[in-house]
Amino acid sequence: MTSPLRAPTHAPTPPGEFDIRQYLDGSAAFFAAAANVIMQLSTRPVGYGVFESTVDSGKVMLHPIKRTRTTLTYLAVAMLGSEDERAAYRDAINHSHQPVRSTPSSPVKYNAFDPKLQLWVAACLYWGARDLYERMHGPMDDIAADGFYRHAERLGSTLQMRSDMWPADRAAFDAYWAENLSKTVIDPPIREYFWEIVDLKMFPRPVQLAFARPHRWVTAGLLPPHLRAEMGMTWTARDDRALAGLLRAVGAVESRMPKQVKTFPVNAFLWDMRVRRRLGLRLV
Repeated sequence: MTSPLRAPTHAPTPPGEFDIRQYLDGSAAFFAAAANVIMQLSTRPVGYGVFESTVDSGKVMLHPIKRTRTTLTYLAVAMLGSEDERAAYRDAINHSHQPVRSTPSSPVKYNAFDPKLQLWVAACLYWGARDLYERMHGPMDDIAADGFYRHAERLGSTLQMRSDMWPADRAAFDAYWAENLSKTVIDPPIREYFWEIVDLKMFPRPVQLAFARPHRWVTAGLLPPHLRAEMGMTWTARDDRALAGLLRAVGAVESRMPKQVKTFPVNAFLWDMRVRRRLGLRLV
């Protein structure tokens, strides 16, 4: 169980004035990326879809920088981009997703265009963003929480998930999340793949030596207990207090930053996408 969250320090958000940038933390991309990947891929069709993918250019273990850029650009376009930009990036992602489908030898059936699987991925992204924001800044007021939730629907509808598939409200989402999280399981080959990511095996040895241990610790702390157990990770009350203190400290610093600084590098990847599109370069 996580430590109690401190009271919110921001003023209630007036109706009609919701600004998603106020609730986006660029640091979340570094703290929560691995934990969110584990959550997404713990649904077996998503896990095996990534594990068996033949699209080498999108594999994080082969091209970690490119894969990070693609993922963060998707998040930036989905949350901050215009409708035209979302459509353009959808087309680019669709091209990469075309070969991602199960074969007769696959343990489960999957298709990257399956809107139900995209709903699960979007739900993981939203849950992770909300969880980390509240750990860093305290709970949102109800108006802001509702606005953030409605906006997060774009995390799925920027691809093939229909908007009406997004649970109607936060209570409906929590029910969907509890039901589907309880069904997640991590098969041995997927677990081995996760450990390669957690231990930063895609990076040079010096990077692994410097950052793998703290990365493993933060990842364990941000996972739901069920998936932490599936990974065979340990976590203590002392760990929980230490992580809570770290995230509150980072949140206190970020709350004093201008929005453009606070949302970096997410805003930078949106800018990069706009430049690449203007120059006629590949978006993915």
